[in-house]
Amino acid sequence: MKRDGQVRDVIGNTIKEKKLLSGAIVCTVLGAVLVSLVPPLILAQIVDRLTAGKDVTAVLMLLYFGMLALTGLLESVREGLLIVFGQKITHALRSRLMKKFGRLTTDNVNRQEPGTLVSRFVGDVDTVEKLFTSGIISMFADACRIVSILVVIWFRNRGLSLILLLLLPVLFLFTRQIQKRMLAAQIENRRAVGRASAYVPETLHNIRTIHCLKKETYMEEKYDQYIGVSYQAMERTNFYDAVYSPVILILNAVVVAVVMLLSASGNGKILTLFGMSAGTAVAVLSYISQIFRPVESLGMEIQTIQSAIAGIHRINEFFALEEKKEHPKSTGVRATKEVPFVEFRDVTFGYEEHVVLEHMSFKVMDGEQATLSGRTGAGKSTILKLLLGLYEPLEGDVLIHGVPAVQIGEEERRRLFGYVEQSFHMVPGTVRDQITLFDERITESQIRKAAELTGLQDAIEGLEHGYDTICTPELFSQGQWQLLSIARATAAGPSLLLLDEITANLDADTEKTVLQALNRAAQNRTVISISHRTSAKMGKIIAL
Repeated sequence: MKRDGQVRDVIGNTIKEKKLLSGAIVCTVLGAVLVSLVPPLILAQIVDRLTAGKDVTAVLMLLYFGMLALTGLLESVREGLLIVFGQKITHALRSRLMKKFGRLTTDNVNRQEPGTLVSRFVGDVDTVEKLFTSGIISMFADACRIVSILVVIWFRNRGLSLILLLLLPVLFLFTRQIQKRMLAAQIENRRAVGRASAYVPETLHNIRTIHCLKKETYMEEKYDQYIGVSYQAMERTNFYDAVYSPVILILNAVVVAVVMLLSASGNGKILTLFGMSAGTAVAVLSYISQIFRPVESLGMEIQTIQSAIAGIHRINEFFALEEKKEHPKSTGVRATKEVPFVEFRDVTFGYEEHVVLEHMSFKVMDGEQATLSGRTGAGKSTILKLLLGLYEPLEGDVLIHGVPAVQIGEEERRRLFGYVEQSFHMVPGTVRDQITLFDERITESQIRKAAELTGLQDAIEGLEHGYDTICTPELFSQGQWQLLSIARATAAGPSLLLLDEITANLDADTEKTVLQALNRAAQNRTVISISHRTSAKMGKIIAL
């Protein structure tokens, strides 16, 4: 199982690839912090000159406002760079997630709830982006600002710096406790949102059954239950966030009051630590606001970071899922008269602890047609999945012309076999795209030949834009969709057709039309089919 897709690796690789951008962010962060220290010092000089009855020069005033403008400019540039960097992280993460999804085992793909999967690709990735745009970088900037202000205050008012040094560890412990509780609430909220998101498409998929059984109220209550868990988690998060900011504001006011009282006490020993000029007092008040403002903003940043950590945790869970094993690719599947086209050699297979096939063996020769027959759950569809290489047998061999099915390469698959399911699965795009599945190797003549073979040519050419008509569910009847499925399976000219109950959902007249198309498609091809209907059974019977 590969673990090279961890979030930290994606972020690290993005930082390495965007060194110039990363360096610019660091420079603007540090520049904004250092420049923001200057205006209070200039203001202190201005106030001291005024209280001493001296004139304030225009240069000093312009320097003060210039430093304020430069601070704002650097912070604006920093925000812009962070947005660009966050988008780079988002793109890299979503690309890696899709790459991982394509490498998952069939079991893991089937276990993914659509809503939970979508929430990972959208919501969780967005929280990671916010980790940089308004989270960890902002916390780094705030930490630098706090440290630099403490250094300046140490030379201006040592008593205040001592008070702040005693107070900051308490604030850190308080912040840490808030952090832990918010993380737990964020993770619980993410899970609840994933369940709720998965519930909506599931409800839509079964809406007819729900209406028939009058289960609308039950569905509403179930959805409310999932949403309720999410709301409770968010309420806890909002409570901790609401508690954090007032505590910081109160501490800010208390520190200012204490310092002002001590500086005006008249006691020589106290004034040694807290005494200061009017200008220094103005600067110190400004610095106190600056040091508590970033501490207060940590509350919002902590919430963002905890949400991102919860998202990273869920993304890493996805990255940790088992991937398909890498098998040596075959050098090419070549038909020979001596070797069976399809052979199951003492195959045993099961899902988890449930064994479906046990010591199964059979052969299908080149050009032969065979029908798998057996009770529901006997493993007929599983045999087709093994032939498609979606699963690997626990024991034995699944061979196509002597080559293990799992070793057949991507380039060979579509020209080797075509697969027709019980119902048609439409992809976004035109009628042509439904047939080709965006395979550029399939020519226009092959597309038209496949449509003619299934009897759909006239129906397609009768559409307003012919093969370029955008597909919608209402475009064809159920039987025509199944014919289109056969056209898709035969377009690349495969030598093996795998048919899985393709007439199970059709009426008698439509079934007759589909079977006629199927008989034309089966000419000069090896066919393995599954069917419970006698009329749809082809060739020899393989009993399970």
